[in-house]
Amino acid sequence: MKLYIYEHCPFCVKARMIFGLKNVPIGLEVLLNDDEARPVSMVGKKVVPILQKEDGGFMPESMDIVHYIDNKYGEPLLTGPLNAAMGKWLDANGEISYRAITPRVARARFEEFATPEARQYFVNKKQAAIGSFDEHLSHSEGIIKKISQQLRDLAPLIKQPNACNGELSEDDIHLFARLRSLSLVAGIEWPTQVAEYRDNMAKQTQINLLSSVAQ
Repeated sequence: MKLYIYEHCPFCVKARMIFGLKNVPIGLEVLLNDDEARPVSMVGKKVVPILQKEDGGFMPESMDIVHYIDNKYGEPLLTGPLNAAMGKWLDANGEISYRAITPRVARARFEEFATPEARQYFVNKKQAAIGSFDEHLSHSEGIIKKISQQLRDLAPLIKQPNACNGELSEDDIHLFARLRSLSLVAGIEWPTQVAEYRDNMAKQTQINLLSSVAQ
């Protein structure tokens, strides 16, 4: 099996997580961000992640991949209950995190930006959607302060460092993907409980954080 991804992409992180959690081997291939032809040839549109299954067929959509692998290999792991408060936190945090993360992704050294054209493709697409990266970066102090407060609000929702609700669930897939992306943002204050969860999930899923290249 092979998983086509971008290194920065939180949806790709979601799909990657289940392979690490279940110790299922998977080959990773990073596509250039401006490569439209390959994903279109596989699934009819430019998306990632895309799983190439054992039979050669292709499957897009991160949570479809998660459910496919979780049910195919051994007993399902994501059997825990969801927490409505966690869903609300993710919703409330989503827009401001996107404004913090996206301009920094554009400047980072990811394999999907191996050519200047691929990086510029990302910049053009994302600035058309959210506005000037420079403008968002100019408000970094306030944005980071708000995110730090939201992480303090998150801390009491995390029951265990190996499962946010006490038992692995889809909430873990969504939460770790967000926290991993936020690890790219320098200056965020991480409450101990959140940092322990973030670091433990990185180990469980075998997915690197972005702290070493935070900006």
